[in-house]
Amino acid sequence: MAAQAVSLWRDQQDQQDQGIGAEGRLAWLALTLTPGLGPTRIGRAVERAGVAERIFQMSLTELESLRIPAASAQFIADGRARAEAEKEARRVAESGAHFVTRQCAEYPGRLLEIYDPPSVLWVRGNVALMQWPGIAVVGTRSPSPYGAGMAELLARDLANRGMAIFSGMARGVDTAAHKGTLDAGGRTLAVWGTGIDVVYPKENKKLAESILGAGGTIVSEFPMGSFPAPQNFPIRNRTLSGMSVGVLVIEAAEYSGTRITARCAMEQNRDVYAVPGNVTNKNSWGPNTLIKQGAKLTATWEDVWEDLPSDIRLQLEDAQEERRTGSPESKAHGSASLFAEQAMSDHERLIFSRLRHDDPVQLDQLMDLLEGELASAEIFTALFELELSGKIRSLPGKNYVRAF
Repeated sequence: MAAQAVSLWRDQQDQQDQGIGAEGRLAWLALTLTPGLGPTRIGRAVERAGVAERIFQMSLTELESLRIPAASAQFIADGRARAEAEKEARRVAESGAHFVTRQCAEYPGRLLEIYDPPSVLWVRGNVALMQWPGIAVVGTRSPSPYGAGMAELLARDLANRGMAIFSGMARGVDTAAHKGTLDAGGRTLAVWGTGIDVVYPKENKKLAESILGAGGTIVSEFPMGSFPAPQNFPIRNRTLSGMSVGVLVIEAAEYSGTRITARCAMEQNRDVYAVPGNVTNKNSWGPNTLIKQGAKLTATWEDVWEDLPSDIRLQLEDAQEERRTGSPESKAHGSASLFAEQAMSDHERLIFSRLRHDDPVQLDQLMDLLEGELASAEIFTALFELELSGKIRSLPGKNYVRAF
């Protein structure tokens, strides 16, 4: 089985060979798995060595001349780095995944623009999606109904215009953004702070499967089996922003990982967008402060779209035109109304008009609003049908909001 996995891995690398062979890829992986080496040191060492694979032939003295720490150089010279890399390559191949090095053609070009891009990316799913123009949608793990609704709405609308939606698949805003994209038939990319075989949080396992099933991608700069260590997530955030055209912030407290992502985006010269929030909500501090500091106030997808570089808009518009004139399935995804599959009855439409996505309405309040127009039984029936069709959501305490 191990021999078959190695053979499969080498076949994958040969098929992907764009100026760097299988041995070069293995060398990048070996350096990444060597203790004491980070992306910056690895990049400089490869630059001094000329080609990555040369490290496998170097003596301990030669390795130290690359300004590699003594313990790290010893790890490589002893053959332990290569052994770890071959073991990791087998695990990647056996899982049907890929690893992409900084010198591979598949490596996302935008990520190469940042100061310390990851040396290796582990990838499941659609490798090409890493190159597609995408907006990173980030925010709190405990959003209000307004925050979750805006994340779904904006992700859905941008996905309907051909943009990829990138996020971290965390609870809250991240999850809402991924789901909104999937609802639109779009493609979404999740950047993890764990290995690509370690789903975190665990309740998002089904979401991860849906992302891959819809042609999306899961990316990590951490080896297989990496657990969700707290220090991984700030590192993940700079990768998420680096891969993106811009970062959209939806609800974030004063001290949060979302602030790290926004700061990284600014340092990486990425556009920052923010959805304004209620000033009495602590999670509005992040986006409202960013807006005061120059982030683009964002209420609809047009606020993002009009800021995109013209070449990206042209690329997306051309892709949408192909989508509309392509297969019947693609055409349906691209032009269908969000709720075209099931029209609302008069009772449902009346109740729907009384609800908002950002302000829950309690059942007793709703019944008071509709007194004289609908009987109690008609309200209960319509609420059930609206919730069943996904148009509204039920919150604790018999509160209801629109699902978009």
